[in-house]
Amino acid sequence: MARRCSGPRGQWSTLAEPEVLAGHTTLRLGGPATSWTRAATESEIVESVSTADEAGTPTLLLAGGSNLVVADHGFEGQVVEIATTGVAVESDACGGAYVTVAAGENWDVLVTRAVAEGWIGVEALSGIPGSVGATPIQNVGAYGQEVSETVARVRTWDRADKQVRTFANADCGFGYRTSRFKSQPARFVVLSVTFQLRLGDLGAPVRYAELAKRLDVPLDTRAPLADVREAVLGLRRSKGMVLDADDHDTWSAGSFFTNPVLPADQVPDGAPAWPQQGGVKTSAAWLIEQAGYHKGYTRGRVGLSTKHTLALTNRGGAATEELMALAAEVRDGVRDRFGVTLVNEPVLVGCSF
Repeated sequence: MARRCSGPRGQWSTLAEPEVLAGHTTLRLGGPATSWTRAATESEIVESVSTADEAGTPTLLLAGGSNLVVADHGFEGQVVEIATTGVAVESDACGGAYVTVAAGENWDVLVTRAVAEGWIGVEALSGIPGSVGATPIQNVGAYGQEVSETVARVRTWDRADKQVRTFANADCGFGYRTSRFKSQPARFVVLSVTFQLRLGDLGAPVRYAELAKRLDVPLDTRAPLADVREAVLGLRRSKGMVLDADDHDTWSAGSFFTNPVLPADQVPDGAPAWPQQGGVKTSAAWLIEQAGYHKGYTRGRVGLSTKHTLALTNRGGAATEELMALAAEVRDGVRDRFGVTLVNEPVLVGCSF
């Protein structure tokens, strides 16, 4: 038996069957949760998390489930489903638009509105699944943009100090696919995010070669917001990175491995190389392919996407154990071939490799 909690006072009810996390992740993997709370307001989030913390109950925060891999045995603790909604806008010609968004809002719905409203700076992040509250944690990025470039502040519940704390951009510790919220996962619960977005019809300068080619514009030039969004969606669909229930290539957690940042003398010959602060970023997809793992590489009920080698996919009826075995095989193959150990991008709950 599992328990579900809902309503303004968080009252528990008993379910005949446990809530299974596979129904709440884009991988469609994961076992049952011991208990489940749907928090539709900030106060419900704080109350649910605080009550669990006081009782010493492990807590899993869940929204879109797009960057999450949950073990087959599930989660022995309380799942808090972040279901808050709301968008508040302050806008002027000089400062641009300050857009404060509840953590539970859908990210791509926000990007769609930004393009329609003429808010510049997130158009290249179109089609990314998940919630707004998850984006600063991972410092979500794609096609030359990162959310850290437009985040003005992040409002959180500090589980250690037991108070609401708001962090300005400079205090968020943003880096490549990381932040202070990711580095301290048990401490901060994101409640809302405020973005500062410039106003206009043209997007930010295009800094990603593949996107520039798709738009037929030179690098570092600007294109209409709507054109950038459609180009990005087209590129993401071609790689199986736009959710589609009928396409098993999208039954994934997105890119499973981050692009490694290496000392310049350790980048393999022929590998893509992008200078970064602290080293040179190279392509995890290139390393995987050169190590012998091609698009569509399959092991039973799991495999690499037929469209993109960075996505590990559930081909139907798979188990998390199978997916993690494939992840370990790919990681070890790359390490044996190049001496580079790939690091997972999704959050792993109850599983490792």
